[in-house]
Amino acid sequence: MTTAQQTGQQTAGSLAWARRRHSVARFWQQYRTHRAGVFGLAGLVLIAVIALAAPLLVGGDVQSVTKAPGTALESPSGEFPLGTDQFGRSLLGLLVWGARISLTVGLLAAALSVAIGTLVGIIAGHFGGWFATVLMRITDWFLVMPTLVLAIVLATVLNHSVWTVILAIGVTSWPTTARLVRAQTIAVESRPYIERARALGGGHGHVMARHVLPNVVPLVLAQTTLGISNAILTEATLAFLGLGDPTVISWGGMLQDAREAGAVSSGHWWYLAPPGIAIALVALSFTLCGRAVEAVLNPKLGVAR
Repeated sequence: MTTAQQTGQQTAGSLAWARRRHSVARFWQQYRTHRAGVFGLAGLVLIAVIALAAPLLVGGDVQSVTKAPGTALESPSGEFPLGTDQFGRSLLGLLVWGARISLTVGLLAAALSVAIGTLVGIIAGHFGGWFATVLMRITDWFLVMPTLVLAIVLATVLNHSVWTVILAIGVTSWPTTARLVRAQTIAVESRPYIERARALGGGHGHVMARHVLPNVVPLVLAQTTLGISNAILTEATLAFLGLGDPTVISWGGMLQDAREAGAVSSGHWWYLAPPGIAIALVALSFTLCGRAVEAVLNPKLGVAR
């Protein structure tokens, strides 16, 4: 390779990075004009920092039943701001520690769901024909089946673990993404530059990876942001039904423990309220961020600021 060719490649790479930086800066400039999206992002950053710093804030012994610092079902006080559970553990510490599992499950399950939906949607939109028809009929079957029911079935059949919950949510909530990505793929492949790429010898993999995928990434990003809130709610539901991992602390598991301890009938509201409010706030924050991302990437939606 000559010096001129190397210089040309470096120049092309520099221009590509400059365009990416400009796109990110322009996206942020438009995103921050949406007040609801900024509030949602601020809330997510705060919760993420708390979750990452949980070992420093509350320590690992907060999950231990034998080392519980209080007595069972103590009401909120100076020592225990949110009270204690049926084992005498601090609910504030459990709430902070549970954020790690709830956020991890939500992020990984949403990523798995979007990955499956994107793959199916691009393949179906690109190839078409009977193969796409079969894929779309399978997608329609998953779409009409209740997602929560399918997730419950998978979580019941497989071992009770965090990875089982992630798998159950991910493989049952991808059809919406698949249909959206397929529609976008068909629209992208109708553009003239796709025909030029094929005329120049671009194969199926080249067209899908270099031309179609970059154009559906904004849609995938918005769908991922919205899917995380649904994944967190589904994880909480599965844990509340006793289908989560009993060895880890999550917000849904805290609600399950509160139900088993009779907090509803005995009036121990401090056992139920904190995890329920935390789930609602995180789901709301992701929804606000998702709506703002959609508004930036597709201004025709007319989402209010």
